[in-house]
Amino acid sequence: MPNTKTLVLIKPDGLAKSLTGNVLTQLSETHLQIIGSKIIRVSAELAKKHYEMHRSKPFYNDLIDYITGKLHTRHKVMALVYYGENALEKVRDICGDTNPELADPESIRGKYGRILTSGLFENVVHTSDSIESAEREIKLWFEPHEIIFDIYPSEEKVLKSYKKLVWID
Repeated sequence: MPNTKTLVLIKPDGLAKSLTGNVLTQLSETHLQIIGSKIIRVSAELAKKHYEMHRSKPFYNDLIDYITGKLHTRHKVMALVYYGENALEKVRDICGDTNPELADPESIRGKYGRILTSGLFENVVHTSDSIESAEREIKLWFEPHEIIFDIYPSEEKVLKSYKKLVWID
C-alpha cells in the first residue's frame, strides 16, 4: 500500500463545540503521522480558492461563510496534514460521508455533524477527496516550511516587496 497524504480541516463548528480533542483522538486510530498542523483565521480569499470547484453551485456563499466562521463564534480552522500508508482512504473512512445523515454513526461526521435548516452540512471536518485535490489543498493551506517532510518539490526564492507581520521587540 502506498504512502499518501491528505489535508484535514477541523472546521469552525468543530472548534466552537470543543470537538478538537475528540476528532484528533478518532483520527489517531489511523496510525498516521501528522506532518503539518496550525490554527488559521480563514480569509475570504483562501475560502474562495479552497471551494472554487463549487463556485457555480447555489450553496457556494454558505460554504464561504461557514469555513470563514461567519456562522459560528469561532473564526478559525485547525489545518492538519496526515501522512502514511493509504492516508487518504483511512482518513475519509474515519470521517464518514459528507452528509452527516448518511455518515456511519461511529464516524466523525456521523457523531458530530448536522444539517442546518438551510440545507448546509455542518460536518465538522474537511478531508481531501483525491490525491490531486490533496496536493492542491495542502499547497493552498501550507507553505513548504510548515510541513516536516519534503512531500512536494519546492525551491528557495528571493521575494521583493514582501510584507510580513513581525513581532515588536
